[in-house]
Amino acid sequence: MKTNWKVDPTHSEIEFKVKHMMISTVSGSFSDFDAAIEAEDDTFKNAKFSFTAKIESISTKNDDRDTHLKSDDFFNAEKYPQLTFKSKSFDGETMVGDMTIRDVTKEISLQVDFNGIVEDPYGQTKAGFEATGTINRKDFNLNWNAVTEAGNIVVSDKVRLIANLQFIKQ
Repeated sequence: MKTNWKVDPTHSEIEFKVKHMMISTVSGSFSDFDAAIEAEDDTFKNAKFSFTAKIESISTKNDDRDTHLKSDDFFNAEKYPQLTFKSKSFDGETMVGDMTIRDVTKEISLQVDFNGIVEDPYGQTKAGFEATGTINRKDFNLNWNAVTEAGNIVVSDKVRLIANLQFIKQ
């Protein structure tokens, strides 16, 4: 019998990190997202994970940068309002699935730590996961870049993804 799990957004976060000028790291997050799991059992092996994030909810703690990220130079939030991920396989450690950003879908691989299942004080059963991976933003047509006078690239092509997710058994 399949079990459905729904993300607990209060205890979850979706973040990304990208090198700026190749010397520092800028972090960002999405505050408006949804995720679900359909699982055969509590091991979550071969469970189906799905995830969406609203591009308008992107935050790097800098309004000008956030506006630039929402523009056509990057995500084009007006035309492509969300990014999605749908898993194809999960062996308990590695999750492979299709990520769609803008109008591009690519297969990506995420390393997943399953942190266990607990029952909270209110009788809800919860499961926790941390997923990490790296994508090349240019694979998804996030092509904008600039080069400084000294020849430094302003924004790295590599973007690290970090998802700390807590799910509630339905």
